Amino acid sequence: MPKLVSIIIVTKGIKDYLKSCLESVKMQTHSEFETIVIDNSKVNLFYCAALNKGIKQSRGDFILCLNDDVTLDRKFVEKALKGFYIDERIGMVSGKILRQDRITLDSTGLFLSPWRTAKERGYGVKDIGQFEKEEYIFGVNGAVAFYRREMLESIKLDSDYFDSDYHIFYEDLDIAWRAQNAGWKGYYVPLAIAYHARGGTVRVENGIGKSYARKYLNDDLNLDLIKNRYLTIIKNDSFLGFLVHMPFIFCYELLVWAYVLLYRPQLIKNFILNIRYLKSALDERRLIKFSRR
Repeated sequence: MPKLVSIIIVTKGIKDYLKSCLESVKMQTHSEFETIVIDNSKVNLFYCAALNKGIKQSRGDFILCLNDDVTLDRKFVEKALKGFYIDERIGMVSGKILRQDRITLDSTGLFLSPWRTAKERGYGVKDIGQFEKEEYIFGVNGAVAFYRREMLESIKLDSDYFDSDYHIFYEDLDIAWRAQNAGWKGYYVPLAIAYHARGGTVRVENGIGKSYARKYLNDDLNLDLIKNRYLTIIKNDSFLGFLVHMPFIFCYELLVWAYVLLYRPQLIKNFILNIRYLKSALDERRLIKFSRR
């Protein structure tokens, strides 16, 4: 009996992204699925809270979270589902995610960098068949994030699957890190293919698909990039891991805050005004530790 897959799409109604996304969902060869669309165009719940709302409404054994600027190959769900059956502890599956040109890689799995940032393997390089092997990975890209419901239920914080303090950015690394700390695994299935207009729903038009995302984001989104990385480290990193990677973290901090001082000094005040989120992350860290015990 095929397992039910809940496909949750968050949209802001930009361009015709949603139409294309839904058309690709409709064409899936896996027949047992439900589709839930969360519309953020009138009242913006932000990505994380919108996904939480969709997951709570869903009934599936597996949850596929999509940005509306994603389209799926017709066999994406069918192929990706097989990854979950490799190992009962696999809670996250990534396919091969390409840009809309269908040549450039967007992600072949999410990894934790020495700088404690989210590293998308293959990001921005030409696909020449270098990532054709199924293998374990750290996590999955948030634009095309396939999860086992059992995993999401086991790592949620109170009623949040995705931390709603994040709004957007780093939510995929936070979920992956939480899951890894709880004993879950990620897996990469290259035959499951999706296409992503990188930054299509959050960047200015001339920044879609470009590198160095900060340049093309508004101040609020830049603040989320800075804030959410700190929240993710506070909640999930071990004391030893933090110490070992301190030189890398320090170098990254210098670059980030140099950019802020030169180009967006107003973010300093905004960051201070949002300092309460750091305390919230400490509280959540204690909750995570308690749940593990």
